Amino acid sequence: MAYRLFEGKEHASSYWRYRIAPSDHLIQQVLDFLEKHVSRPFELAVDVGCGSGQGTLLLAKHFVSVVGTDVSPAQLEEALQHAKESNITYRQCVAEELPFADSSVDLVTAMSAFHWFDRPRFLREVHRVLKPHGCLALLNYTIDMELSYPDCCLHSLNQVCKEFYAALHPYRSPHLGVSSIDLYREAYETIPYPDKEWQECVWDRLTMPLSSYMGLVESFSSYQALLRDDPQKATKLSQDIYQRLMSVMKVTSAETEVVVAVKYFYLLACKPHLIKCSIDD
Repeated sequence: MAYRLFEGKEHASSYWRYRIAPSDHLIQQVLDFLEKHVSRPFELAVDVGCGSGQGTLLLAKHFVSVVGTDVSPAQLEEALQHAKESNITYRQCVAEELPFADSSVDLVTAMSAFHWFDRPRFLREVHRVLKPHGCLALLNYTIDMELSYPDCCLHSLNQVCKEFYAALHPYRSPHLGVSSIDLYREAYETIPYPDKEWQECVWDRLTMPLSSYMGLVESFSSYQALLRDDPQKATKLSQDIYQRLMSVMKVTSAETEVVVAVKYFYLLACKPHLIKCSIDD
């Protein structure tokens, strides 16, 4: 079954404010793979589980048309507020039932969303809508982000981060298993396309206020589960982590900028013109 989370208006607003999107470098890896198989101009990209649309926006300048899909009306409402490009549209639907004709899509992406889908059904649906030589790109990042700040002990700083992640681990969805990376690796191994790539560790570094780093972690499903279970405990945890990080950094403002290193992994696969096997359960 697919898991429906992140659907409230407040959470959708938090998603737009704090959630990160793949860097231009990562998007270029996807485009380079696509260009090996599909001639420009690229026609249609579909960003599934698009949330508030950060990733959808990145695709817009490279395709004639981009459609972001999500199950949440609140997320799509947030995305529409920021979609200034005329070639972007949004559709509400589940990931396993995409409103596109057979063999009509050049690229299907899911950015930090695939692990919540009914994965076998979604992969069958991707196979249906992709054109021959069309491509699938599944991208995600891990929670174990690392911080750096000038003249600061990195070990001490990131020890606080590790303790933050450890405190949230009991609230992690059982659906994700020990690590969501295993779900993506499994998909890579089972997709019967001969032309595919798997990259397990790509570091992306972003500069943001400490408050944005905290907002990012607080937008994760594990923190949201803690917040629902025990709001007082969640608030106290955040306040404690804030104070400890600022103490290690020797700063007094949560708006102090830090460098956040994010570890991405991704799967790329090209649907062959002819395929003797199908994507099954």
